[in-house]
Amino acid sequence: MFDAAFAPRRRSVLLALAGVPVLLTACAETSDSGDGGGGGGDSDSITVGTTDKVTALDPAAAYDNGSSTVWTQVYGYLLNTKIGSKDGKPEPDLAESADFSSDSVYTVKLREGLTFANGNELTSEDVKHTFDRQVAIADPNGPSSLLANLEKVEVVDDLTVEFHLKEPNDQTFPYVLSSPAGPIVDKDTFPADKVLGDDEIVKAKAFCGPYSISSWKLNELVAYEAFDGYKGLYGKPKTAQVSMKYYADQNNMKLDIQQGNVDCVWRSLSATDIEDLEKDDKVAVHDGPGGEIRYIVFNFDTNPYGAKTEEADPKKAQAVRQAAADLIDRQAIATSVYKDTYTPLYGYIPEGLPGAGDQFKTMYGDGKGKPDAARAKKRLEDAGVKTPVKLSLQYNPDHYGSSSGDEYAAVKSQLEADGLFTVDLKSTEWVQYSKDRVADVYPAYQLGWFPDYSDADNYLSPFFIKDNFLSNHYDNADVQKLIAQQRGTEDAGEREKLFVEVQDKVAEDVSTLPLLQGAQIAISTKDLKGVTLDSSFKLRLVPFAL
Repeated sequence: MFDAAFAPRRRSVLLALAGVPVLLTACAETSDSGDGGGGGGDSDSITVGTTDKVTALDPAAAYDNGSSTVWTQVYGYLLNTKIGSKDGKPEPDLAESADFSSDSVYTVKLREGLTFANGNELTSEDVKHTFDRQVAIADPNGPSSLLANLEKVEVVDDLTVEFHLKEPNDQTFPYVLSSPAGPIVDKDTFPADKVLGDDEIVKAKAFCGPYSISSWKLNELVAYEAFDGYKGLYGKPKTAQVSMKYYADQNNMKLDIQQGNVDCVWRSLSATDIEDLEKDDKVAVHDGPGGEIRYIVFNFDTNPYGAKTEEADPKKAQAVRQAAADLIDRQAIATSVYKDTYTPLYGYIPEGLPGAGDQFKTMYGDGKGKPDAARAKKRLEDAGVKTPVKLSLQYNPDHYGSSSGDEYAAVKSQLEADGLFTVDLKSTEWVQYSKDRVADVYPAYQLGWFPDYSDADNYLSPFFIKDNFLSNHYDNADVQKLIAQQRGTEDAGEREKLFVEVQDKVAEDVSTLPLLQGAQIAISTKDLKGVTLDSSFKLRLVPFAL
């Protein structure tokens, strides 16, 4: 998901646990059977705070961590990651079983007796409807790009559904079913060809996850109540009523956790705030592994010399992007802005995952991770680019934390330091930003990524296939062929070689410019039980208890 989150405090934590994504959960208190543990809703209600913004309740209409966090509580998935998982591999959730019945057919059988909170039965027809509408709607802000390898969905009977794939032996498809493309929706509530509004979804109680929503005020407060009809992987929630409070100001959120007005806060506090809270004996700071990355996106139509500019020239456009890569000092940003709670990211796959890249260390700058203005100047001169290059760069001040302003001020300073660029730096609030970025408004802009699943493909397919979620008009047939090839490669070593080859090619094009990588942090009161970080990426409220 394009997103950002808390930074890690320790680089060693990220590396030791293989850089896999994060789950905030209670693995120590969950039974091996995956029934969610004991207790079952008999503790007091709790409140969790966040600065994350929700874009939409409809899973076809958003692809961000704020929205997905809500979906995780209220929608069921065919497959999901078991609480306490070490490897992040998906297991049956609403499904009773799931496996390849042939090289190109993935067959899922549902558990019996599933329902939505409104009383409607949940059958294979709902499953087919869910994925058909994702593909049909293909919302530019939605996760439909994750389903690029899905050819069709067929109903076998009420409990059995077949997913027919374009490319065989897709090693990522089970992960896709547990991703933001996978929340199962009610066919009697959600239209097949358009997005459904938040209020209509809440009114219809079209939920099939561990929780249902009892009240809803967008980006202010959402109240969850345990759904007794949920029969999936996680069992009955330990706390029957949980509220999620949304903050416009992270300083207020920090003050509330310090004063005990909320039980936990999740995304996003500054590095300074986290450092300060570590000294407060009234709270507990929890950190762990994650695959979060931060990066700049270039729009191939509107960036300097882009395809739809007056001076369109693909060679000059590429030289501009490559020169920008020559000038970025990641370590300086990590240290000066984030106090080394983030680390430099030199490839598209972050450190700790198979195929982790260092292309932007070896191919750009001084070849060792530092900037090189002379090299950037030569690239531009060789391509016939006049300097200074005028670059419009956009960032978001509210979705990625307050430090984004300092981060992008540093980027602007680095690009302009030697007179090769003149950067017009602007910011836009997230609700408008998420619309503008897919409407070709920004030639270059900030995004963050919080992984959908713990496989290196999740840093390639969503970004670099044709019609990717970035909507930046990047289209390289060789890259797309290699991405498809790695998905169908069962041998881990051969697949890793393909990961590297994809990154080599994309790094030449500089579709995106990787900056930093990080993990996750949560802050809780000392009384809250069940806060542990493991190998998934989702905040689950199921195990929270006082």
